[in-house]
Amino acid sequence: MSRKLISLICLLVVLPSLAAAGPLHYPETPKVDQKDTYHGVTVEDPYRWLEQDVRQSDEVRKWVEAENRVTFDYLAAIPEREAIEKRLTRIWNFETRSVPVKAGRRYFYTRNDGLQNQAVLYTQTSLDVPPTPADVLIDPNTWSQDGTVALVDFKPSLDGRLAVYGVREAGSDWRTWHVLDLETRKLLPDELKWIKTCCAVWTSDGLGFFYTHLPEPRAGTEFQRIDADSKVYYHRVGTPQADDVLVDEDPEHPEWESQPEVTADGRYLVLSTSNEKGKLFRILVRDLAEPYAMTRPLVPSFDNGYFNLVANRGPVLYFHTDAGAPRGRLIAIDLRDPRPESWKEIIPESGPTLSVVSRVGDLLVAGYMKDAADQVRVFTLDGQPVRDVELPGIGSIKGFQGRPEDTETFYQFSSFANPGSTYRYDLATGRSTLLFRPEVDFDPAGFEVKQVFFPSRDGTRIPMFLTYRKGLKLDGNNPTLLTGYGGFNIPQNPTYSSMWITWMEMGGVYALVNLRGGNEYGEEWHAAGTKLRKQNVFDDFIAAAEWLIANRYTRSSRLGIRGGSNGGLLVGAAMTQRPDLFGAALPAVGVMDMLRFHRFTVGRYWVDDYGSSDDPEQFKALYAYSPYHNLKPGTKYPATLVTTADTDDRVVPGHSFKFAARLQEDQAGAAPVLIRIESRAGHGGSTPTSKLIERSADELAFLVRSLGMETGAARSAP
Repeated sequence: MSRKLISLICLLVVLPSLAAAGPLHYPETPKVDQKDTYHGVTVEDPYRWLEQDVRQSDEVRKWVEAENRVTFDYLAAIPEREAIEKRLTRIWNFETRSVPVKAGRRYFYTRNDGLQNQAVLYTQTSLDVPPTPADVLIDPNTWSQDGTVALVDFKPSLDGRLAVYGVREAGSDWRTWHVLDLETRKLLPDELKWIKTCCAVWTSDGLGFFYTHLPEPRAGTEFQRIDADSKVYYHRVGTPQADDVLVDEDPEHPEWESQPEVTADGRYLVLSTSNEKGKLFRILVRDLAEPYAMTRPLVPSFDNGYFNLVANRGPVLYFHTDAGAPRGRLIAIDLRDPRPESWKEIIPESGPTLSVVSRVGDLLVAGYMKDAADQVRVFTLDGQPVRDVELPGIGSIKGFQGRPEDTETFYQFSSFANPGSTYRYDLATGRSTLLFRPEVDFDPAGFEVKQVFFPSRDGTRIPMFLTYRKGLKLDGNNPTLLTGYGGFNIPQNPTYSSMWITWMEMGGVYALVNLRGGNEYGEEWHAAGTKLRKQNVFDDFIAAAEWLIANRYTRSSRLGIRGGSNGGLLVGAAMTQRPDLFGAALPAVGVMDMLRFHRFTVGRYWVDDYGSSDDPEQFKALYAYSPYHNLKPGTKYPATLVTTADTDDRVVPGHSFKFAARLQEDQAGAAPVLIRIESRAGHGGSTPTSKLIERSADELAFLVRSLGMETGAARSAP
């Protein structure tokens, strides 16, 4: 089979260039006679060979080259694409900064002047003066010519004397850690490899840190091997990784993974362990002040709920949890009496979802979500209300981190037309002071944002944000892009994107729907979109599309859908269940084979949300909506641009490869089916700005062509 595949695909590489308006000739992807039996059901998998790593298989590499040639020729022939990319670049070109973090006497933050491929790390002793070149601490743009080597996981020690940071290549989740002396700005010889999980957790003395480590994979399996056998180590600065001290492992359960935390006073090590399904399983504690203390269980086991360490007051540990409170609460557990009946409630469950809690100074800062928009409230350490934080509008919040001795903290507010304004927050007075506001090349006041609610198929009330240029006419003719996520307890808040600003300038409507499966309304909302109830997510999304059409925002031929990762699954399921409802589909790095996802990298951690084909009942549910398995020959599918990347080791690209190949085979209509495979890129994190702009321009151009937008729309954008 190998020689036959190579010969066929080599011929396909020399296909002639294709005009966008002409007929498309897809690579005639070979099929194999692969059949699997699940609980008595035989399932064909004719494109199994496309699961191979592109770096390890000549057949797959040649197929990728052939598919990319068809795709990029098509996209390059769209007349509006050049104007779209120019305008997108202008909108993208503004300074951005992250939320500052303080350690010792220094502040740390990342800054991008606009079009730098990677953000640059700065450090200052005062944030009241503009940064200078002398304030640059690490510039990852000097690490590679194409910008595909990125800085991640920067973590200073508590005294601000040292810092550990990660280097991530080609978008892979693997990273290598280094240690930097912040006084001399010299790199120390420490180098830690085979790490995927953020972050280093420093001890209070600044001499070392705890971290989670995976065993070195066999050569050639780095990007597909199932992550297992993780261990927690302690690394003492100045020593080789081989001498690191093993802190926690469980050989009987190699699929479990523990994440370390250290309380702010440095007294206790807290380990939170998730099981093979990605569900938090137990909490362990070790007293670091006792040299011979053993790690002991604090929350030995539980079937539901999460426990996130927030703070401690001596032997009393504060946890943000949804145990006994689907919308979240803050509890205190006394190590001297950790029985559940002795837990003390500090911040009780309320109407809005409690999404995050942090301790800064002598206060607790609680982030809430009400109808998918963020709110912030301040409490005493005993849970007494102090004040609400007044925010600039409806949007999303990052920040409010700090230490018990701090008198200030920082946060960033963003929304659909606000890329992220940074504020200093005075803990004593409650006053917010603007530190930084981006200067953008568009008028934020020119866009309107509204929130609507509509019933899903079963009557559940679903929220959706709509944003567009002011003066929109509800004539059923507006090109509209609908997006969502709906999974893993992750909410979808109003956030900024230069891509969507460009889309709206061209006359498009952007719709973000808050589907079940997320955390907008707590654990019950999340659970309603998981496992045997996952179809609820797709029903919500389809109902959103039908609402947009019924309320004359758009029509099917003008409606596009887009989603990434679990959102790519969403798009794949929606377009296979209702191909008549959409004019274009953009599934990005999607989970498309729901029967085999758990066999690669971190896929097994998704079982708690999706279920597993190893279970007879869950197999039936998965097989019923799995995008790859529900494509049907002779069906007219919407114009589709699948996007993935060759170094995606989270959702391996084989998902997208197989889906695109089968969709090209089954497509009965004239609409194009393309796959765009980025090189030296991963699941999305740390992607260089240049690649983000190119991909965004390709997607927008594809939408313009597929949805029949007026050709002057892109050219008339200011």
